Amino acid sequence: MGAMPFSDFFKGKKGVQVPCEPSPVSVSAADKVAIVEDIEVSGSLGFWTTDGAGRTTYLSNWIVSALGLAAEQVLDQPIQQLFIPVEGEVDGRSLGLRLGTRKSFAGLAVQASRDSVDVVLRLSGRPLYDGEGEFRGFRGSAVDVTDEFRAEEEANRLAKFDSLTGLANRHRMEQRIDSTLHAFRAAKRAAALMMLDLDRFKQVNDTLGHAAGDQLLQQVADRLRGAVAGRGEIGRLGGDEFQVLIPDVDDRGELGEIAKKIIQILSQPYSVEEGRCSIGCSVGIAIAPYDGVERDELTRAADLALYASKNGGRGQFRFYAADLEHEANLRKRMEEDLAEAIEAGHFTLEYQPVVDLSDSRVIALEAQYCWSDEERGRVEAETFLPVAEGSRLIIPIGQWGLRKACEDAVRWEHDLRVALHVSPVQFDANGFVEGVGEVLESTGLDPARLELRLPESVLLGDPAKVDKTLSALFKLGVRLTLDQFGTGLSSLSYLRRAPFDALQIGADFFEPVLGSELGDLELVRAVVALGGAMGMEIVASGVHAMGLMEELKRLGVNQVCGFVYSGAMSNEQVLEEIAQGEWILAPTDSGIQRASRRTVFRKIGLIHEDHYYDVTLRNLSRTGAMIQGLEDVPIGTMFVLDFGQGQLAVCSVRRTMDDTQGVEFEQELVDDGAGGLCTRHRVSPYELAAAGVPLQALPPGRYTLAQGLESNPSFAQFKLSANAPAQQAA
Repeated sequence: MGAMPFSDFFKGKKGVQVPCEPSPVSVSAADKVAIVEDIEVSGSLGFWTTDGAGRTTYLSNWIVSALGLAAEQVLDQPIQQLFIPVEGEVDGRSLGLRLGTRKSFAGLAVQASRDSVDVVLRLSGRPLYDGEGEFRGFRGSAVDVTDEFRAEEEANRLAKFDSLTGLANRHRMEQRIDSTLHAFRAAKRAAALMMLDLDRFKQVNDTLGHAAGDQLLQQVADRLRGAVAGRGEIGRLGGDEFQVLIPDVDDRGELGEIAKKIIQILSQPYSVEEGRCSIGCSVGIAIAPYDGVERDELTRAADLALYASKNGGRGQFRFYAADLEHEANLRKRMEEDLAEAIEAGHFTLEYQPVVDLSDSRVIALEAQYCWSDEERGRVEAETFLPVAEGSRLIIPIGQWGLRKACEDAVRWEHDLRVALHVSPVQFDANGFVEGVGEVLESTGLDPARLELRLPESVLLGDPAKVDKTLSALFKLGVRLTLDQFGTGLSSLSYLRRAPFDALQIGADFFEPVLGSELGDLELVRAVVALGGAMGMEIVASGVHAMGLMEELKRLGVNQVCGFVYSGAMSNEQVLEEIAQGEWILAPTDSGIQRASRRTVFRKIGLIHEDHYYDVTLRNLSRTGAMIQGLEDVPIGTMFVLDFGQGQLAVCSVRRTMDDTQGVEFEQELVDDGAGGLCTRHRVSPYELAAAGVPLQALPPGRYTLAQGLESNPSFAQFKLSANAPAQQAA
């Protein structure tokens, strides 16, 4: 044993020979033992033996000491309980399995089985038999390779992990994605891949220096670890690009919440040695096997989704959809056409009245951009403005809009304000304040009659620059409104010191929620209370119905803009209204006043029993939809709506009138990250593969298995209008 001299260990061992090769030089047995003892004492080589049952009968003193044990704690203990295989070894068989084979082995890397001990040995051993051929145990040697192993381990770590953040590097992420997808295909499991890109990171490097940028990236890595909370592998691909691999999650509602959490956490201000800074984050999400089966497919899908989220205004997430590549091509063409439209003067402004709820008097007009294109016709602002922001064309468009709005407002009554939405890209551009001042001076408009509506995302820029810009605008005397409040990331502490005159809540607040067709009125109540405490007025936009307007009035909202009063109108129409005297608008629920609901007009599929119908989707909310195309459908009928690309929603008919039905979903839809809605789950490619389809990403178009439905229809079907657009993913 440990305290026993090596020579004593061999005394009385019948049939046992000293483990030394024959030497051409004649050396006595005693000399051989002495040589072995000298080697053992030096610590360069150790020895071990077991009995036939695998219990330790000898272990060199220096090994016992390295284990931090006493000799009596080692004696008669199974030797495999003292050592475990080193993680990452090619041959991961335990020492116990090696001993069980009763065969010689060499170079087995093992480490102490106790977490508090840092020792790595390479063991070699051979079985021992007595003169009768009976197995007597094992004898072997051990070499301490702790320093070499840790050095190699560190080298491997540096080869697999980012030296700045400690996250996995590109090479390791590629390996992890490959191995995960390969294993998950066999087990029919899903995995999500998120691609992340930091917004405005280059500004930090340019203004505060690369040292500050490195500190920021380290803090980003720490926040990502907290946001992901051990649910997946996080990697830094280089620069400000990150990747997150999340196994066993295909619920797009859950993934959307993770993406929102990441965006929110990464968008909070950072403290570095050179000062404070703020950045943003855009996220693209792809899910295997739905969006790709191999790594290259899945990575490309996530990249396309990230590109779409950045072009959609940044600070957003997007799920991959089959039409994103087509969308990217359309976006590029639209950018080119927008640049030409600026030169050709194809933009106009329309104005939607803002009404004081106390007396129904029009007190302001909200300017809205319109683009008349020769090929596209009238293009709505929500279609082209995100493209203009992504390409920075919003800067010249916004400057034109500011001048045009001020020129028009000069011709209105002197107490009527003009309100203009300002993009974060405009706000952050050099010379923005000077441009506002120059337009006010050249047009002669009273600054108090110009209202600039700033989205919450402007507050995510460099705090010093944001404060300076807001202060300069305040000194100009213009009115400042925080637009779309409650949908972004502004902090209450910032609101206390920012010179905002009003908070505006948007139509997102009024999307139907469980328990209320009017939207989240409790949140509206909270915003009204906050505005009152800070001396700010509350403006509600996108108000579509009398009932909602009355409830907002009861809650204390000051001003309303929406179809419940009026749609947008040309400047000529505004002048006609003003010429008639005091401008009073009465609310109404008729006609166009319902148009601000999320309206959709496209073909989708509908499955009832064993028949597949083509119907038209007229509008869509989280909880239900309005469909058109079937006649005489009883209330309570169960349908499955097919939105394309594997998106199926089970629903039941709640209202029916002629060829139109209102349906309620069994499971609510979730945000798709682009202002739309999608199903939480999709038809699994594994299910399609079981039905005989090759395992592949979900193709665009209708649900594949629905092609086999052929029974007689239960309902008469109207022919759809030829003007209905082709089916797209929801």
